[in-house]
Amino acid sequence: MATEYDFVLASASQRRRGLLRAAGYRFIVETPEFDEASVPKDTGAGRYAEQLAIGKAMSVARKLLGDIVLGADTICQCNGEIIGKPLDLRDAERITRMLFSKPHKTITGIAILRLSDNTKIVTHDVTTVYPKKMTEEQIAAHLAGGTWEGKAGAYAIQETGDEFVERLDGSMSNVVGLPMELLEKVLRPLLKK
Repeated sequence: MATEYDFVLASASQRRRGLLRAAGYRFIVETPEFDEASVPKDTGAGRYAEQLAIGKAMSVARKLLGDIVLGADTICQCNGEIIGKPLDLRDAERITRMLFSKPHKTITGIAILRLSDNTKIVTHDVTTVYPKKMTEEQIAAHLAGGTWEGKAGAYAIQETGDEFVERLDGSMSNVVGLPMELLEKVLRPLLKK
């Protein structure tokens, strides 16, 4: 029986939805119920991002056994510290000052699951972000603008973050929240079956 969608996105992220729609994917959204704090950070940044993605995908896949489920999670890493979404304004300021003083990595974990046939693809992508140094006025304006809320690394490159970025080494869409080039390689073959 044909469905009107190819897979289920286990993410509440509007940015991921937008990237997938722009690429022409047919999908529905199920918001995952997963406690990110349950994943230890001592496994390395790439593995940590993958574990978050698996947790999100699994929370949805358990309910939809025959569907392909895509989970993803984006983090940043700087000075060996794994950085997720800021806890509050003070944390956003700390993160902003750290990330916009030196190059940092944006890492997105991807998990594709279909429990009915034990399909499991887990991977991640890394983009190095080379920032421009922000002035005190720019930091204050960024924090006051609120675009840091709910964003890994306290910024959204597709909104205002790009004015503070000198260049990227890697995928731009990875920094937005989903490395579309990598996703195409691992997801498209499943959709043809």
